[in-house]
Amino acid sequence: MWTGKYVRSPLVRSLFMNMVSESEAAAIDTQEWYRCCPELLGESMKPLFIQSHLDTGTKAFLKKSVEKSGWMFTQLYHSFVSTVLSPLVSRTSINGFLGRGSMFVFSEDQFRQLLRIGPEWRAERLLDLGAGDGGVTEVMGTHFREIYATEVSLPMKWHLQRRNYKLLDINEWQQTGFQYDVVSCLNLLDRCEDPLHLLQDIRQSLVPNTGRLILAAVLPFQPYVEVGGRWQRPRQHLKIKGKTWEEQVTNLSNEVFRRVGFEVEAVTRLPYLCEGDMYNDYYVLDDAVFVLKASEESTVSVY
Repeated sequence: MWTGKYVRSPLVRSLFMNMVSESEAAAIDTQEWYRCCPELLGESMKPLFIQSHLDTGTKAFLKKSVEKSGWMFTQLYHSFVSTVLSPLVSRTSINGFLGRGSMFVFSEDQFRQLLRIGPEWRAERLLDLGAGDGGVTEVMGTHFREIYATEVSLPMKWHLQRRNYKLLDINEWQQTGFQYDVVSCLNLLDRCEDPLHLLQDIRQSLVPNTGRLILAAVLPFQPYVEVGGRWQRPRQHLKIKGKTWEEQVTNLSNEVFRRVGFEVEAVTRLPYLCEGDMYNDYYVLDDAVFVLKASEESTVSVY
């Protein structure tokens, strides 16, 4: 579930924040966001796990979220507009229109740690699927000469265009005639109609041998798609087994990724953060973030 900090009133919080030391304000237990019990991972997954920590990039996002949640009149306006528009358009489009609800998956340092690259590493093409407002795309983008993105929400497309990213249609990115060095699929697998088809398309779109997919999935895995402000089950429903984060990570690797011809190169546990509102400073979900490469084994067709 989404969780947040305890001070609910933006007015009280804004008055109180300056009276609290930075160390006291950071007293929230963030260690659970990154905790993994390696003994619960499958044998093949144990050596692939990378331990992550709360770093400066994540702290900067949290600080900005706390500040924005204290803008009382802005938050009241956002709340009113969301209430009016929610029966008509998607939550993503509302956030894009209001310029709020930015997401944070990983920092630049965490991204480089996962891919095992240095600050000077460069490649030709990045494709960010379901890029939202482009905030996470920007974290990755410094390493690529060409940045492509897909997004279905029109207001979010405006944000991506302002960042000068090359927008591709959701039915176009697989048919461009070129391949990508890295494809990112961040918290999209549980929000699309055909996740196995998506993974096969990504595999075929990667540069052979060196191409990598960086994939984030919220666990526990609960797939739904948003249609006109309403949530419904996807056409292709993935059932991920396991009661713990570690068990579901292992099941994803063994039963989903292998099925479509991927193998795990690295995995870590990170918080999937979202800017807050007048009720919470920020929201957080548990993410598993994988680096995947195409396996040499033959794949099972899902078409």
